[in-house]
Amino acid sequence: MSAIASPASPHPSPAVPPRHGAVTVALACFGIFVGYLPVVGVSASLPVIQQGLDASTEGLQWITDAFILPTAALLLTFGIIGELYGRKKTYAGGLAVFSLGCLVCLTAEGVVQVCVGQALAGVGTAALLPSTLGLISHVRPDPRARATAIALWTASLGLGLTLGPLINGAIVEHATWRWIFLPSLVLGVLCLAVGAVVLEDSRSTRERHLDVPGQILAAVAVTGLVYGVIEGGSAGWGSGPVVAAFVVAAVALPAFVVVELRSPCPMLDMRLFRSPAFSGTAVVMALVLFTQVGLVFSLSLYFGLVHHASTWDIGVLLAALNGFTVVLGPVVGRLMNRTSPGQVLVAGLVVAAAGALCVRLFDASTTIGGASRVTAVLGIGIALAMAPITTIAMNSLPHHLAGTAAASNSALRQIGSAFGPAVFGVLLTHRVLATLPAHLADSGLGAADRSQALDVVSHAGIHAGAFLHLDTPDATRQAHAAYAESFTDALHTCALVGGAGLLAAALIALVTVGVRPRAAAGRARAEQRD
Repeated sequence: MSAIASPASPHPSPAVPPRHGAVTVALACFGIFVGYLPVVGVSASLPVIQQGLDASTEGLQWITDAFILPTAALLLTFGIIGELYGRKKTYAGGLAVFSLGCLVCLTAEGVVQVCVGQALAGVGTAALLPSTLGLISHVRPDPRARATAIALWTASLGLGLTLGPLINGAIVEHATWRWIFLPSLVLGVLCLAVGAVVLEDSRSTRERHLDVPGQILAAVAVTGLVYGVIEGGSAGWGSGPVVAAFVVAAVALPAFVVVELRSPCPMLDMRLFRSPAFSGTAVVMALVLFTQVGLVFSLSLYFGLVHHASTWDIGVLLAALNGFTVVLGPVVGRLMNRTSPGQVLVAGLVVAAAGALCVRLFDASTTIGGASRVTAVLGIGIALAMAPITTIAMNSLPHHLAGTAAASNSALRQIGSAFGPAVFGVLLTHRVLATLPAHLADSGLGAADRSQALDVVSHAGIHAGAFLHLDTPDATRQAHAAYAESFTDALHTCALVGGAGLLAAALIALVTVGVRPRAAAGRARAEQRD
């Protein structure tokens, strides 16, 4: 029997009517679009925020990760909350908290308040990710229809990533950086109002309970790791707080696994990882988002600090990276149905790896236009990969685990996103400081000027380009040229790490998912479920 009742039926089933299903998918897509507007939009605005708040590199990393960390830590919990109390309620609550976070950022007077607002927005997005996918899964139980809806959902996520920096670029041309949070606030409230009237609630028919110990241990493990990476890059890897953070994470992570294995109602059902396809896509998702968000962070700083590009120009560059998720979304859905999600995924990862490695061709004279052509290759690859990752993960498991699979998949997405700016920020700082002495020596500056330039960069970090003023204009120009070369070297290192990560992801996908045609893959899934 079809999960969608016929309108002509005299006794329609309680299943969701087609029109309501379309509205639910549309609101789910709009919700995730709103939730992802600030992700890249804030990253593109980091140079302007840094100038407005006199923020350090560490502060900028925390502004980015303050959003991502609660998203990663709370996704699984909100997945269960949606199944227990209703996905509509979780969706509405997520939009409300997200909007409150945008309001806090809009009125911020310092880095700490921006971080608090970003954290609230991240909590809201943590609720939106599993609830929107859960709503889609409920109204689109057929795997092919669900694949098309997920492709639209992914395109909407990509649209938020794409338009965020462009909107922010237009805003900062005419107002202060704080106003970049206004569009997200307005759209969040609008989406909340419409969803409250139109959406119908749904929840899991299985008995579920909140896993408080698992939630606490997951949050402690992820936060400890990210804190250790960020603080280790500035305070030193042997400092007491950094070592303590890594020790806490090392204890919390295995403890989390033990608790989940023994829990009668685990937050993360370890049975999910019995499926090689699900396990493989989980790792692939983390690697893809690690590279994407890390390179967005790095490229935003590179063009803002080295090329002094405007927020609008940086937005154009990042639109070339993220925009193809929107443009190719419907095409990817059809490709998956005609070939197989595995084929599209592996091809996308290889293309994305090539794009990431091509960033190593950038130099101090690279223009926004030239860079956009390179990042477009990376964007095409990511666009081809994103929808198949989610589709494979959800279709590799029985339907009753779809909500848990969606939440787990999204959690790993955010964990990868959290480590992107943390690790790439450390790489940028260390490589700039390591290569700058040689570039200063090649610049022809005298010993006194070289010492002064090194002292400025050592204290100001990778944002030293805004403060690097020596005694004469010629000396300042030479120091800036050396700083630009060092930053470019650091960007090349980030590109190498990102490209290697994507190639590793392609290999993992090839081994765990394969590239069999759709019909053969469908038969294999049916046999696995039987």
